[in-house]
Formats: sequence, C-alpha cells, structure tokens
Amino acid sequence: MAERSGGSPPGGDARTTVAMITRNRPDSALHTLDRLAELPERPPVVVVDNGVDPAVTAALRAHPVGARVLAPGRNTGALGRNLAVRRATTPYVAFSDDDSWWGPGSLRRAADLLDAHPHLGLLAARSLVGPDERDDPLNDLLARSPLPPEPGLPGRPVLGFLGCACVVRRQAYLDVGGYHPLLFFGAEETLLAYDLAAAGWGVSYEPSVTAHHHPDPGARPGRSALLRRNALLTAWLRRPAHVALRHTLELGAATFRGEDGAATALRGALARAPRAVRQRRRLPARTEQRVRLLEGNARAAKGLSGAGKKGSAA
Repeated sequence: MAERSGGSPPGGDARTTVAMITRNRPDSALHTLDRLAELPERPPVVVVDNGVDPAVTAALRAHPVGARVLAPGRNTGALGRNLAVRRATTPYVAFSDDDSWWGPGSLRRAADLLDAHPHLGLLAARSLVGPDERDDPLNDLLARSPLPPEPGLPGRPVLGFLGCACVVRRQAYLDVGGYHPLLFFGAEETLLAYDLAAAGWGVSYEPSVTAHHHPDPGARPGRSALLRRNALLTAWLRRPAHVALRHTLELGAATFRGEDGAATALRGALARAPRAVRQRRRLPARTEQRVRLLEGNARAAKGLSGAGKKGSAA
C-alpha cells in the first residue's frame, strides 16, 4: 500500500486527525480537502483512495493540505476508515467522506469533550446538508434518543450516528476492531455503536459539534438492499437468536411482497450467514436492553405516525 506522510502545521490543534475515504470522485474529494485546509485547527489528514486511478491518487497527494494518502489498490468500502485510524497518530479521529467536512472550531470542541470525558468513545455530530445547511433528519432522531442520561458523558446517549459526522477516540475504536469486515459498506455504523457500548465506551450526540454534508442528488441504486442486508447481519452477529430469526422472517416476508431490495438483501445475508455465525458474539444484557428500548420507541413512533395518517385521511 502506497502512502505519503503528512502532519498538522504549527499553531493548529493536533489532537484530531481527519480520515477521509474516497472512490472515483476526484473533484468532490479535492473540494473537501479545500474545506479541511481552511479549518482553524489545521488537522492532519489521512485519505484512503479506494479507487484504482493513479492520476487521482497523485492529485490527492499534490493537494496543499499535505494529506497522508493511502492507496490500497482496491475498494475497501467503509473498512478504509480502519486503515486510516491505524495510520493516525493522534488520540482522536474525525471521519469525513469525499462530500463532507467539519465546521470551523468543531474539531477543537469535540477534542475538548473527549478530553473531559475519558469514557466517551464516540461523539456523533450534528450534520448540516447541502448549501442551505438543512438539518439531516437523523439529527432529530438522535436528539430525541430515549436512552437515559449517563453520568460522565456529554450530550445525549445514542446507539447510532452518521459515518461522515462523528469523532472517535482512536484507542476505543481500535479496541473494538473498528468497522466489521462482514458488512463492508451500508448501515455499518450501528454495529460499531453496539460494540463500543458493549465494551463500556460511551456514544453521545452533541449538536454543538457540526459537520457539513453535500451529497450528490439523485437515487443511489442498490443502497436499499445493502441497508437491509447489513441490518440483518448485525442481528445475526450480536442479537439473541430469536431476535435474529424474527428479522430474518421479516425480510423473507418483505421479499415475498416484492419490496425494493428485499430479495437482493436476503440473498446477500444468506451468503454471509456462515461467517456471521462463526463470528457471532452476543451483546451484554445491559446493551441489549438499551437496543430493545430504542426498538420499542421506534415501533411506537411508527404506530403513532400510521395512526396520524389514518386520522388525516378520514
């Protein structure tokens, strides 16, 4: 794997490395590096180039931000973040995709919170979408998390986050193995949140830390299937057998109904089932209880939404 060394210029805040993954989108990636170079913290940057075009890799390396660029020579998906974290030398790592970057001062704020709360493993940030900086719908879900406050942690306890809008404690991330290779890409954040919580690390949402996300408009073919597949694999890897079975039957029923991506998701999950069984590790009781609390809350919210729609239609 080829790479180039980089570092934080004098006068910045060298506590946090920004780790970015990119694949075949040089214009967007270079634009993100422009934004990262403008940050007052002047963070060191590690880029994982999941593409195979040497010209793109060269352009990333030539950018004045001075990023350390890793070129694995293949698409590593979300696992590229694991490569970046292992190369980082700072206590904290903030993730960006090639269409997202951090608000000025947010990395310093996140590092201050991680310094002050030694049991905090991951800080989920508020994500602002597009030029008009709309709140990502996930922000509201995280802010309304039903999980009870935890002593010694800032913000709101959660078990979910957006992959391009979070800051991790490097040691905590490495201790739990980072993103799981079986998932590769798509809704991979949930399993990491589970594993951090199971290992005793806090996961919190803090809206004073902000990330900007400018995704390309339009449909993303195949994404629904990836999300469904990885949700089922996460259940097989960490949840009780009866819960995993229930999720399997639900996806089977969705396949029978012809729902978008369901059949592809089920085939993909079944192909990975032997590995999931071999790598299965049940969540501790406390973490499982928190997951069930979130699921119950989600079901209740869905029921109220459905009742509201029926009422308005009556």
